[in-house]
Amino acid sequence: MVDDVRNNQCFQILLQGANSPFFLSLYSEVVKLSNSLGLLNKQDILTNLERLWLPIALDISLEREKLNRTLIQGVLGGQGTGKTTFCLILKLILHYLGYSVACLSIDDLYLTYEERKQLQQQDARLIWRGPPGTHDLKLGLDVLNQCLEGDEKSEISLPRFDKSLFNGAGDRSEAETIFKPDILLFEGWFVGVRPIPPDCFSDPPPPIITPEDQEFALVNNQRLEAYLPLWAKLDRLIVFNPEDYRLSIQWRKEAEHKMIALGKTGMTDAEITRFVEYFWKSLHPELFIKPLISNPELVDLVVEIKSDRAYGKIYQPQRS
Repeated sequence: MVDDVRNNQCFQILLQGANSPFFLSLYSEVVKLSNSLGLLNKQDILTNLERLWLPIALDISLEREKLNRTLIQGVLGGQGTGKTTFCLILKLILHYLGYSVACLSIDDLYLTYEERKQLQQQDARLIWRGPPGTHDLKLGLDVLNQCLEGDEKSEISLPRFDKSLFNGAGDRSEAETIFKPDILLFEGWFVGVRPIPPDCFSDPPPPIITPEDQEFALVNNQRLEAYLPLWAKLDRLIVFNPEDYRLSIQWRKEAEHKMIALGKTGMTDAEITRFVEYFWKSLHPELFIKPLISNPELVDLVVEIKSDRAYGKIYQPQRS
């Protein structure tokens, strides 16, 4: 009965469009949430709702009914692409359609502070959390398996990570206990990214320049193998892809400058460049994202992000 109601809502929205009371009510709530997230232009919000957010939510809802179990939606996007904002808005829309939704970031799977300190002693190149090898993969698999097993009254413990602890080094915070969701949104900067052939590193793009850089890139590529069981749990994958991956530096600088203007601490431009390039050295977008977004077996939808962070082309990888 619940499924019939959900599907009826979906088709009513499709039939009535922006004139339906349901859509107008949803739009009002989306505007409130968007404003709280720093998105203030109502016309842009309406365009995004009609062009991307609602169509994806409807698509996910229909796929969820086919599966008749928790759907795990992967969301891949680099720094500044808006993947976290997207997940929060998508969660709201899906809730309006009658679904329980939980959000999980790959950041929530970080090893504890003490575990990462020990890891850094083993590999001094892991100066920041984030690259492959800094996550608790067993914890991640346990969470995803809990979502896929049991009944709707089963309780799940979602790990959470507080980046402010230990002077910004971060550590696990108290887990969030929820009932098994209808849909889990699993987002992160390399969610779904696969290892590539080692010969791809014979002439890599900058900032992978020195032999040490190449060795670090190769090690991270090898460490990706351990993440494949996690990615195997994904039912779908959306990729937020900047029209130029180097925009991440510009976006990070803009964010840090705003923080400094508000009297908060922030990184210098040189520190930002070093920070962002560190992640390019570990998993370079040209090497890992470019081939992924052309693979229809692994990616369901690609959303291009323009320099002003607006959505550009939205497309599905072509099957040959």
